[in-house]
Amino acid sequence: MAIKTLLSLDGGGIRGLIPALWLVEVERRLRRSGKGSVRDHFDLIAGTSTGSILACGIASGLSPQQIADLYVQRHQEIFPGGAMRLWSRMGRLFTQGPSAPKYDGKGLRAVLSSVLGGNTLKHLSPRTLVVSYDTIARSAVIFKSHKEEHWELPVWQVCVASSSAPTYFPGHIMDVEGKRCALIDGGVVANNPTACAVAEALRLNREAGTPEQPLMVVSIGTGQVTRPIPAEATQEWGALEWALPIIDVLFDGASKSVDYIARQSIGAGYFRLQTQLAKGMDDMDDVSATNINALTTTAQDYLREPQVNQMLDDIVARL
Repeated sequence: MAIKTLLSLDGGGIRGLIPALWLVEVERRLRRSGKGSVRDHFDLIAGTSTGSILACGIASGLSPQQIADLYVQRHQEIFPGGAMRLWSRMGRLFTQGPSAPKYDGKGLRAVLSSVLGGNTLKHLSPRTLVVSYDTIARSAVIFKSHKEEHWELPVWQVCVASSSAPTYFPGHIMDVEGKRCALIDGGVVANNPTACAVAEALRLNREAGTPEQPLMVVSIGTGQVTRPIPAEATQEWGALEWALPIIDVLFDGASKSVDYIARQSIGAGYFRLQTQLAKGMDDMDDVSATNINALTTTAQDYLREPQVNQMLDDIVARL
């Protein structure tokens, strides 16, 4: 089967609530038009980090609304705060030292294993691609549901591997194609996995002998960071000060470069949903009620913009 329609989902931690809510609206419009679900209309779905949870959730049969509910209802398990996080860090102080990851990852693993169950990659439909990075081999790891060597890999572990952002979570250890890997957040490779998705689609079509044809790509971000880093800080900061900000800088910069490439190479078939975040909303792990409400409001306000409403109509019409 030819690969014609692609869905690409960025990383961004708790900000994954934004694309989840946008996909809720896309699915609402599809169903209103008698076209079924989001899952029915894409030949390939790609995700990085929190985007991998969205991608694998949809390909596992979850609705966008169910995934949005996951972010709202279980965020405290993934990013525990207050006494729980302090207790965890104190317990790891003697084994991992003072610079241990912010979270122990137990909550992330528990939530994903309970939501995605015992599914392995071969159970995903449509084809699904997830990005991670192996620190041992120092190379990207691209998980593919359509690659036989990956069929038996648990979906929840693949999502943990793609979501283990440095400084936030410990790397995820698992065997991939007979090799022991220490896997971290795919954002260090492709926080916006659109280029990976397009390359994979072109390869699959070429190998299948499918005549060259235009692709339709829907790429969805998790909000554009706007909080400035002052000039003075760039002159004075060292490793300690840059530790957390550099993650956002690298992820955001990579997403924008891929967006530029996709716009130039795909043209009219490329649709990018992305909005600016107000200052203070860009933290990947801010799960306060205030921030969850702010993310929800930001997502809903974006959908009310006339040009966005028209873009969604165009997407639904072309699917």
